[in-house]
Amino acid sequence: MASAIEQLAKNVNWGAFSKAKELKQRLLFVVGALLVYRLGTYIPVPGIDPHVWNEIFTQKGGGILDMFNMFSGGALSRMTIFALNIMPYISASIIMQLATSMSPKLEALKKEGDAGRQKINQYTRYFTVLLASIQAYGLAVGLESMQGATGSAVLDPGLFFRVSTIITIVGGTVFLMWLGEQITARGVGNGISLIIFAGIVAELPRAIASVLELGRQGQFSFFALLFLVVMITGVIAFIVFMERAQRRVTVQYPKRQAGNRMSGGEMSHIPLKLNTAGVIPPIFASSLLLLPLTIVGFSGASGGDFTATMARLLQHGEPLYMLLYGALIAFFCFFYTAIVFNPEENADMLRKYGGFIPGIRPGKNTADHLDYILTRITSIGALYLVFICLLPEFLISKYSVPFYFGGTSLLIVVSVTMDTVAQIHSHLIAHQYEGLIKKAKLRGRKG
Repeated sequence: MASAIEQLAKNVNWGAFSKAKELKQRLLFVVGALLVYRLGTYIPVPGIDPHVWNEIFTQKGGGILDMFNMFSGGALSRMTIFALNIMPYISASIIMQLATSMSPKLEALKKEGDAGRQKINQYTRYFTVLLASIQAYGLAVGLESMQGATGSAVLDPGLFFRVSTIITIVGGTVFLMWLGEQITARGVGNGISLIIFAGIVAELPRAIASVLELGRQGQFSFFALLFLVVMITGVIAFIVFMERAQRRVTVQYPKRQAGNRMSGGEMSHIPLKLNTAGVIPPIFASSLLLLPLTIVGFSGASGGDFTATMARLLQHGEPLYMLLYGALIAFFCFFYTAIVFNPEENADMLRKYGGFIPGIRPGKNTADHLDYILTRITSIGALYLVFICLLPEFLISKYSVPFYFGGTSLLIVVSVTMDTVAQIHSHLIAHQYEGLIKKAKLRGRKG
């Protein structure tokens, strides 16, 4: 993150920033939209007793609730209209990507260009509403069955509470989906990613305060706190390095003669990212592992049976949890990469436009070569993700470090920061080019 910002400062004339009115308007729009989002995380769902819910959430914490609460910026712990945050939309998008790679009809629709992509986006929105409705109904039913020491979490259970909760929470999710699309279109960066980023960053001061409180209570020594700061800084630097790493596959285009003119003969490359899957593998792996633990917690299962034993073994820091978590991250890394990058499709595109990889025959040999390279770099990417995600797990289990310092949250924060900085960089460069073109035109008229 730091290196990306330093690179931006070196390459861009920041004097142009004060003149880039469009960029300033875009940044102000992003800030305003994120303020609206943060305001919504404090508007409670009607019919909930906040004190009882806070007590229940504290007791049931430690499972998937903590992860969803992190992504929602604390909205779930306060049970507000944005309790589900943008997670149903992300789930719908991932499922639609999987369906597109498996369904010939959706794949054909994707190849139609803009019109096809718009239809797929529309299907994703409908699927988001469906997923959010199912999750909101489950949340409403679950809330009605929850009892704290001072009473029920719901003031007046019944059909009206369920319907109002579904409408409120689904409406909040749809609003965030729309807000994310507006940020992408009228702001800077990816709107959905920025909403998750804002939720995580907003809760970081509280997480830092809790770590300092642990130090004040004697659970953390000064050197342990210093080591934690140095380690987090090192992990961030490592994430930046690995996220920017890519394998460039050289592509040669043959020379072509059109009349007296010779065209083509250029060298290009296919950039293959080391971590093509991004933050999807840790999110999927966490969800699958923590879901059984959360179900056991809500069902009130007692010890002595198989379910309670498995719940104990799947706690943070347990060897079985670590083993399964690392294995699932590696699996989803390969699985998702295979979906988003199709070697055969890319080989066909190269052959269609006359490109070829030097020393490799077009067609199947090119596809096999790309698949071989992708498998090797994905192996490195999977090891990197496993390391980044398991290292904070030791801190969370041994020293009670807040969940916000986990590998998934650091990955999201660093990745979104790098992407946003890169887009700001692009806007500034484009503004400088526009200024140069205008000056050149003026000089041409004077001449």
